[in-house]
Amino acid sequence: MDMTLQRLSAEQFAAYRPGLIALLLDAVGHGASVGFLADLDAQAAAEYFAQVEVALHDGSLQLWVACEHGQVLGSVQLSLCQKPNGLNRAEIQKLLVLSSARRRGIARLLMQAVEQEAVALKRGLLYLDTEAGSAAEQLYRHLGYSHIGGLPDYACGPDGIYLANAIYYKTLSRPS
Repeated sequence: MDMTLQRLSAEQFAAYRPGLIALLLDAVGHGASVGFLADLDAQAAAEYFAQVEVALHDGSLQLWVACEHGQVLGSVQLSLCQKPNGLNRAEIQKLLVLSSARRRGIARLLMQAVEQEAVALKRGLLYLDTEAGSAAEQLYRHLGYSHIGGLPDYACGPDGIYLANAIYYKTLSRPS
């Protein structure tokens, strides 16, 4: 695999924006329940990534991309809790892999990069939610995440049908 994996700085973000927009459109187009409905277009995706860029600048979010031959194949975000009583935790968000690049270990590599950075930042508790019954659940379990429940009718999938979510966490280290 001739792939690169990197955490983007706010200054690097603009160069990857078109690929990230294409990645999000592909994910939603293939049914990923990641906060958007099927009518997501490039303009709405660009508006979402403008918010991501702001969060990169203020340090509340980190973003990794996996690229091959200049194409964004995957990404993941780490939202760092900013509350004084929650500086030990972070939420994994928007783990996306291009539909044509799945089953190559990209999601696993992205998750491992997030976990390594979380440890370096002393964020010992990671959590996430995903669509209940999705293929992502198997990945998270394989990576050592514990399922702690879910909520019925939590969010719409791209088709507008409400679905349950599944909530996972992983303890990397205890706060000191």
